[in-house]
Amino acid sequence: MLYQISQGTKSFGSQLIFKQLQFEIRGNEKIAVVGPNGSGKTTLLKIIAGDIDLDEGVIHRSNQVRLGVLSQTSFADEEISVEATFSEEFAYIHKMQEQLEIMHVALQGEHDEKLLYQYDALLHAFEMAGGYTFDSEMKTVLTKMGFVEADLLRPIKTFSGGQKTRLAFAKLLLSKPDILLLDEPTNHLDISTIEWLEGYLIYYPKAIVFVSHDRYFLDKVANTVVDIDGYKTTRYTGNYSSYLHQRNTNQEKQLSAYNRQQKDIERLEALIEKFRYKRSKAAFAQSKIKYLQRMEKVEKPKGEGRSFAANFIAKIRGAKDVLILDQCVIGYDQPLAKVSMQILRGDKVAIMGDNGTGKSTLLKTIVGQVPLLLGEMMLGHQIEIGYFDQDHAQFSSEKTVLEEIWDDFPDLDKTQVRTVLGRFLFSGDDVFKSVAVCSGGERVRLLLAKLMLKQANLLILDEPTNHLDIPGKEALEAALAGYEGTILFVSHDRYFIEKIATSRLVFEQGSATYYPLNVEQKKSEPTISVKEEQKVERLAQVKQKKDLVKELTRIEKQITESEEKLEGLREKRFEPEYYHDYQKMKDLDDQIDEVHNSIAHLIARWEELQEHVEGK
Repeated sequence: MLYQISQGTKSFGSQLIFKQLQFEIRGNEKIAVVGPNGSGKTTLLKIIAGDIDLDEGVIHRSNQVRLGVLSQTSFADEEISVEATFSEEFAYIHKMQEQLEIMHVALQGEHDEKLLYQYDALLHAFEMAGGYTFDSEMKTVLTKMGFVEADLLRPIKTFSGGQKTRLAFAKLLLSKPDILLLDEPTNHLDISTIEWLEGYLIYYPKAIVFVSHDRYFLDKVANTVVDIDGYKTTRYTGNYSSYLHQRNTNQEKQLSAYNRQQKDIERLEALIEKFRYKRSKAAFAQSKIKYLQRMEKVEKPKGEGRSFAANFIAKIRGAKDVLILDQCVIGYDQPLAKVSMQILRGDKVAIMGDNGTGKSTLLKTIVGQVPLLLGEMMLGHQIEIGYFDQDHAQFSSEKTVLEEIWDDFPDLDKTQVRTVLGRFLFSGDDVFKSVAVCSGGERVRLLLAKLMLKQANLLILDEPTNHLDIPGKEALEAALAGYEGTILFVSHDRYFIEKIATSRLVFEQGSATYYPLNVEQKKSEPTISVKEEQKVERLAQVKQKKDLVKELTRIEKQITESEEKLEGLREKRFEPEYYHDYQKMKDLDDQIDEVHNSIAHLIARWEELQEHVEGK
């Protein structure tokens, strides 16, 4: 057990966050912490990090366990270069290598069991820290975080705030703490970086505790889910999809038990009412009253977290040709990309690509915030734009939530404004709250309420799911799926893209490629009868399962052979031929690393195949 909280209680003023909290981290678990906004996910991470103390409860932490959290990762000297900073930060790895070399030389003399044991322990620590592959891993991590080789020579102070955050993230990953704490790690990362990060964290050799609203990321990385609900936690084994299935099954069972108990209670109460005033049955009635009082009540399971109820409607249908871009060059001082495309009524276009390639710039150009450098842009007749800007979600205003809507839509009366705000979860005194003190999620909901009231027929959305929890994302997906107008949107949420997009505009290397309507392409494909389709599908499934089983058997054999090979290589460390010869020992260590990595990949592939076989 690396870390454990027992009977933890935490409040902020009168607001209770946790009551009798139980939480633990075991081995190299990848724990996703989930729950509604405000349930205490980030608070839990801060308690683990030591930033917040429990009011009551006990924390057990294994000796010498290192915690790593982004908020505590900084740079002591921003005047020096990235390369110098990282070399200084991870100098201990090179010192370990030097110590290993000294031990190798010493082991060339007389056989020393104690020294050999120390060497083996140090070598293990060296391997866990990255060992001989550290320099290449450092370059890979920095590259995947969006830095080029020339950036390594730049002083830290010359980077933007966002770039410094990514540098700190890279430093945190490379430091390989025993418990890695991540709060929304995919925020502000492009899709290719997120996909790389998923792979990196899956093979991370130690424990991870993370909070994320990215459903694909949760599914890929987590092997344990801790659900915070009602001041307490419930632990589930498996990824996010498995957690949803288990939770729904548990809730169905609990609801059945609750309904059965309620019927029993109604029956007993009817008997008590019938006999309590009859002298001959008074004792019977009294016994039933005591039975009811002693009965352990089954709680009614809570439903899904509340979410808003948007309904986007286009007031005017508008032209069929919504937007035409002809050889349009977009950018600021320098061109970023050239774009040509035609968007028709009803299209829902996802704009994709790495950070800095021009996605948000295109949206700002279409709405007139950034001038077009070259080319021609034509907006269709009676096309009205509704624009959601991710930067606006950070806006601050001294107005109340009510005034913010009313000032933009003065034709609405107070009751109508409050009704709209109620649909977006602003109820009671919430409507009189200053926008300046609203959370990021509340500001997003306020902007979406304005967008709904505008009734535009072309929605241009820049990262609309940022700051929304999972129920909020699902509510927005449902609203946009039913919208009959046209949508042009930027998002890094892959699940959101899959749900909404009917076509994609992909930015890459200074150009943008438009991939038109997949839905229409599917409709035009030749169809076969349902029975034929089912037969073909069954045959394909049988063949696929046979192929998977064959590959499973082959991989199992490879794993066994590789493990035997690894054991044989490790035994060679104790042979004089190797521990007396530094170069031979180094070559042997390289072989051990290679076989070890091969086994890890084989096991991951085996687990993936096993899931497919069991799911067939």
